[in-house]
Amino acid sequence: MRPTRVLLADDHALVRAGFRTLLETFPGVRVVAEADNGREALRLIRTHQPDIVFMDISMPELNGLEAAARVADEFPSVRVIMLSMHTNEEYVLRALQAGAVGYLLKDADPAELEFALTAVARGDTYLSPPVSRHVIEEYVRRVSEGHTPLETLTPRQREVLQLIAEGHTTREIAQTLGVSVKTAETHRTQLMERLDIHDIAGLVRFAIRTGLISVDE
Repeated sequence: MRPTRVLLADDHALVRAGFRTLLETFPGVRVVAEADNGREALRLIRTHQPDIVFMDISMPELNGLEAAARVADEFPSVRVIMLSMHTNEEYVLRALQAGAVGYLLKDADPAELEFALTAVARGDTYLSPPVSRHVIEEYVRRVSEGHTPLETLTPRQREVLQLIAEGHTTREIAQTLGVSVKTAETHRTQLMERLDIHDIAGLVRFAIRTGLISVDE
């Protein structure tokens, strides 16, 4: 039987090592690659064509939620399980909206990791037990009354916002995105106008508040 091919994406090498060690004890599982940010994960997915990606939510350059949305768009056969310490409904719903089919808490035990992997591999969706249905339903009800500010941004604007919040200069952002400095400046201007936030500190606070970047993970 063909092994289940897994890619790990997490910006902490020790976390990846721990997950790899556990996953390779499961029968029929092969870890084919590791990435330390969302941008690298997309490149490695294209190269290695894994079946399942374990994707950390909080990663530099391109976070796991944005990367998961691109995976769903560009590699529809690849199934993403988000990894997170967060149980609040905003993170969970954004993960599902991005196309993830699993949400696993990092403090889960090895048996739950194997259960989640098995469930997703057979086509099911898996959510860690603490991520309760009523929490998701409450958030769905709340956001159905109108889009949250983050949802009004385009994927490129969210990408630029994350890079700004991580402290990258306009020139660095342009290099990362493969665009001109002028185009990067235009993205930043449009982003500020859309959010009605006109200083970098305000953008950083917004990115933290909405979970686009994390200061505690």
